Amino acid sequence: MSNLGTTGDAGSRDKKRNKIYIVDVTNRDGVQTSRLGLAKLEKTIINMLLDEMGIWQSEFGFPTTRHEVNYLQANLELVELGAIHHTRLSGWVRAIPEDVSLARRLVPNLKHINVSISTSDQMIRGKWNGRYGFDDVVRMMCEALDAARELGFEDVGVNAEDASRTSDEHLIKFALAAKEHGAVRLRYCDTLGFNDPFTIYDRIKLLAQETGIDIELHCHNDLGMAIGCSVGGAKGALDGGVNAYINTTINGMGERAGNADLVSVILAIKKSTLFDGEDVLDDSINLMAAWKTAKYASYAFGVPIPINQPGVGDNAFAHESGIHADGALKSRRNYELYDYEELGRGEPEIIETGRNITLGEYSGIKGFRNVYEKLEVEFQSDEEARDILELVRYANVSTQKPLVEDELLFIARYPQQARKILTLDPSHVRINRSVQEGIS
Repeated sequence: MSNLGTTGDAGSRDKKRNKIYIVDVTNRDGVQTSRLGLAKLEKTIINMLLDEMGIWQSEFGFPTTRHEVNYLQANLELVELGAIHHTRLSGWVRAIPEDVSLARRLVPNLKHINVSISTSDQMIRGKWNGRYGFDDVVRMMCEALDAARELGFEDVGVNAEDASRTSDEHLIKFALAAKEHGAVRLRYCDTLGFNDPFTIYDRIKLLAQETGIDIELHCHNDLGMAIGCSVGGAKGALDGGVNAYINTTINGMGERAGNADLVSVILAIKKSTLFDGEDVLDDSINLMAAWKTAKYASYAFGVPIPINQPGVGDNAFAHESGIHADGALKSRRNYELYDYEELGRGEPEIIETGRNITLGEYSGIKGFRNVYEKLEVEFQSDEEARDILELVRYANVSTQKPLVEDELLFIARYPQQARKILTLDPSHVRINRSVQEGIS
């Protein structure tokens, strides 16, 4: 029977408690939100904000998709330059050797990937119409892992799509085969948001105990339980004796009802009774950057943060009723579980109500210099200034929104990478149809 409130025997056995790490997938899964998306510059700023937050890994895109290649390569250059110095950048590919090989060819400096394939009977029947069975799925996954190892990828995780509707027997078999062929983590995908926190705890604990492989939790919010399932599953992994990795997206963006929200997951781990003050979260997490990160993602996606969003919503620390207001004024702990300062909130927001010069695709040099002077950016020459202005124009064409401070500063500081990110050239694309179709 589930007992989410106890540490579990594995935790008491181990002198060193396993940890929970965050793998944010905003730039891979979040951008698949229907009717929405991000420009490559916006995805880059999100990677840099995730780095500021101390997030362990960003799944930053699709290395087999041509229009992603310049962006992916430029962001890997930012890692080499130290602009992204903590967060690892990983790519997502289908679990077929052709995808792994194409990823290596198109993005040769990529070190980390996850390979993904469906494992449930429903998906196997419904997607492949009898062409493949479960044993074929395991075989294809192992072939993809072997290819990744041969091609020199340093770190490869395996995704079991629709794991929540896959039997325990099949999941254990799949995980053991993945581990034998060099996978470092198994991603348990609750693709349809089918699980509940109690069921996922039991399943993940069993999977961890039977396989000994670290486990990622990838939970969707179709039933409103993505955060609870992510945290409950992570506890199952720890109690089963392995590390846990939780997939999140900023503000819960994602397909259908979205994914587990980044800030809410961190708060649940740090502040809820589930871990009772245990030091289980990755020590690198910097929650002080949460407010800034959530606000930027809201602007980039064009989706307002819900007023009642945990931690970052406008009402997260608002009190109106007499008893609550009186209690909060006497002691914040009466009606506030955590402090707004912990999330980087509390500073007044300054809104320009007079003349306001913005930069766009038709901006001139005078307005450009005015804006950058306010940002305390100096240019070495008129030629440099005009080069940056041209990049700003292209960036505005890409985002179709006024550029914010982080974007303007990025372009000025890393013009070579900005130029690469803003370059899209479909004329060279020659898609090998057999590779593109693969096993879909």
